[in-house]
Amino acid sequence: MDSARDRIRTASRLVVKVGSSSLTTPQGMIDVDRVDALVDVLAARRGTGTQIVLVSSGAIAAGLGPLGLSSRPRDLATQQAAASVGQGVLVARYTSSFARYGLRVGQVLLTADDMMRRSHHVNAERTLGRLLELGIVPVVNENDTVATDEIRFGDNDRLAALVAHLIRADALVLLSDVDALYDGDPRRPGARRLGDVRGPEDLVGVELGKGGAVGTGGMITKVQAAKIATGAGVPVVLTAAAHAAQALAGVDIGTYFHPGGRHPGTRLLWLAHATTGRGRLHLDPGAVEAVVSRRKSLLPAGVTAVDGDFAAGDPVDLCGPMGRVVARGLVNFDAGEIPELLGRSTRELATSLGPEYERELIHRDDIVILESHH
Repeated sequence: MDSARDRIRTASRLVVKVGSSSLTTPQGMIDVDRVDALVDVLAARRGTGTQIVLVSSGAIAAGLGPLGLSSRPRDLATQQAAASVGQGVLVARYTSSFARYGLRVGQVLLTADDMMRRSHHVNAERTLGRLLELGIVPVVNENDTVATDEIRFGDNDRLAALVAHLIRADALVLLSDVDALYDGDPRRPGARRLGDVRGPEDLVGVELGKGGAVGTGGMITKVQAAKIATGAGVPVVLTAAAHAAQALAGVDIGTYFHPGGRHPGTRLLWLAHATTGRGRLHLDPGAVEAVVSRRKSLLPAGVTAVDGDFAAGDPVDLCGPMGRVVARGLVNFDAGEIPELLGRSTRELATSLGPEYERELIHRDDIVILESHH
């Protein structure tokens, strides 16, 4: 039995992500029939006892009609205004659609910052878990009304992958307006559907389109999301919303991404994919080798320079001599404290500055290697 298909078919906890283009009319308004068709599929699966978290885009699209806008606004402030109006419309639509099956929904709005800050992250996990225990279908969306360009998830794909990991889902279903991942533009003759992706080697030579006819995120964000989820041990299926029922049944449709071997803990996955460095530490070649190859803690002696304004406990990027980011870690000192520590041994620092300085800049348990991501 094929593992990814089998695990999706038998999953007792699912995250299902649907993009704006799968919920809207050609004019960009919310399509009631499409929403109801999706809910029909999810409610049927919910009836078998499966817990479902729905990550849904569409708030901005749902706000266009009420605001009298004929197309998606380009500026952030108007997008956020549309999202503010549209989020209520979207959740009301889901509320009435799920109510046909006696199911209740709960709205959960998250920002990238909620995933970056450990306390928020734990709180989101607890809230989603409790909603599922209470029999609610959580409807998750990025909090577009306050998210800035710098801290956006990007088309909810990455958010869905992180939520799947957060709630320890058995599988992730990415519903798009394209029925699968192809090795080229699916509108061109000769493009081949990739039925299975078991590792990076299966994506060699694949053209990943950005935006356009394949939704605002394009295939790049979907493949990145699948990479995050499978890296955390969660199988993924990518297909069109119209094929949702077959995908949930494990039918050979769409593209199945298979989980790899070792899976990082929640903290390291969070550090790699849900954070951005608040500053940079520049490492000499010896320190890069110690941290990346030998998985050692980072000591002040191996750091040549520090950039940025950060506090102890913040994520910072670790750069090699050429400025390439090789790792990210949670730093033990404020940015202002670090310059006088550079290039000195912990023993020397303890003698001159006090025993509290006889420790690493970043402990190895708080470092995630990123070289393979760049």
